[in-house]
Amino acid sequence: MDVEEAPKDTGTPPAQHGRGKAMHRLLVALNCGMLILGTTGGPLLSRLYFSKGGHRQWLAAWLETGGWPLLLIPVVASYLTRRSRDPSAPLLLTRPRWILLAAAALGVATGADDFLYAYGLSYVPVSTSAILISTQLAFTVLFAFLIVRQRLTAFSLNAVALITIGAVVLGLHASSDRPAGVTKGQYWMGFFLSLGAAALYGLVLPLVELTYKRAASGGRVLTYALVVEMQLVMGFFATAFCTVGMIVNNDFQAIAREARAFELGEARYYTVLVWSSIFWQFFFLGAVGVIFCVHTLLTGILIAAFIPVTEMLGVLLLHEKFSSEKGVALVLSLWGLASYSYGEYADARAKKKKAALWEAQAS
Repeated sequence: MDVEEAPKDTGTPPAQHGRGKAMHRLLVALNCGMLILGTTGGPLLSRLYFSKGGHRQWLAAWLETGGWPLLLIPVVASYLTRRSRDPSAPLLLTRPRWILLAAAALGVATGADDFLYAYGLSYVPVSTSAILISTQLAFTVLFAFLIVRQRLTAFSLNAVALITIGAVVLGLHASSDRPAGVTKGQYWMGFFLSLGAAALYGLVLPLVELTYKRAASGGRVLTYALVVEMQLVMGFFATAFCTVGMIVNNDFQAIAREARAFELGEARYYTVLVWSSIFWQFFFLGAVGVIFCVHTLLTGILIAAFIPVTEMLGVLLLHEKFSSEKGVALVLSLWGLASYSYGEYADARAKKKKAALWEAQAS
């Protein structure tokens, strides 16, 4: 993504990110769509891997990060477009150097988060993991308030409280939810590692927004091409982090042996791995794209909003149990989502009225 000069004040509000409204809406829809696909498809494929004979947590984490080479296509296309306009255009847009370093650090944090998530998912059902991950919204709200000064409202705080209570309800009735062959100790380890993954990614999202704000300082605005390039860097370093774990754990040598023992067959084993990597890349690119187009909290809300979909797909496709505790947690999550959505709607209406008043006074 290029870094363009911010538009000068002409007496009217500037277009968001220097783009027309139609392009902005297209980017919002595209990134929301990718985030939704990743939020539902990624966890299901990861759990399918574990439920059918896979047991390599580092491999599952590596797959979550390993789709970054797909981003080389838009990054190269962006460079060729810039080069056609300006032969001296730089190869990379992640300048100054600190932006590259920030993306690398965020990538390592993402790799660690992926390992926590994969390890937790190997011991808890995807339907339970999905509700636990919904607590990420609470951490996102907290860290967004502390790091990027995101305004909190009674509606957002109510959403955080409801979703958190839902996770507590699950924790109080954990014994009835253990998959076959998983000990109580392993279940609780998976339970708390899933919560840890939610907390860590709740920290990563506001830090991504903070990086955007710092990069846009000095009267400049960001373009989507830089967002994709930063995600490419983050994905590379996240994969590098997980690759070290793979090497230490001898997971690369075990892939062929695990494929032969996979319940669905060797060919489907590799199919699950490839599509898992693709869907998780949708998730990560969609997440940073929504932050770029709107803000951090919308990313957290979309992830939480499709938790019920992921949970129901786990019950329908993977034949997981749907206990009364999951039902209570699901209702609380939906209630929290409705509360937050209404608050955002009311806030948007207030801003629209204020903008209309501003335009009337200016004219």
